[in-house]
Amino acid sequence: MITYHAEGVRMPDIKKRENTEWVKAVAATYGKRVGEIAYIFVDDEKILEVNRQYLQHDYYTDIITFDYCEGDRISGDLFISLDTVRSNAELVGATYEEELYRVIIHGILHLCGINDKGPGEREIMEAAEDKALTLRLEMTAGQ
Repeated sequence: MITYHAEGVRMPDIKKRENTEWVKAVAATYGKRVGEIAYIFVDDEKILEVNRQYLQHDYYTDIITFDYCEGDRISGDLFISLDTVRSNAELVGATYEEELYRVIIHGILHLCGINDKGPGEREIMEAAEDKALTLRLEMTAGQ
């Protein structure tokens, strides 16, 4: 089950049912099933608080993924800063919506086992994000 929450921000304009089906389809491409996933949309101050409290990191970020996966079932809490998504979209020349969906699936890809911190891993993650975003476009084109 995938749930969507907003703390201190307006809930982003995403179609929850479509997004849930997309996330399930992406997870399935990695041989995973969706368990309990919670998207928590927040502002920069809240993501900084979470980063400091749980990871001892003193910086802003677009997403923090807490992994509660067991076996082939992915579960986790995904905190997404809409402030950082907006500023990153401007930095990379993407629309807010494009960057939001990239971040939404980025956390799922982490839960599926894809990392982005080691040598060569960022390129693997970006390719996986691009593949997932293409799948989303294909799925929504038929609706």
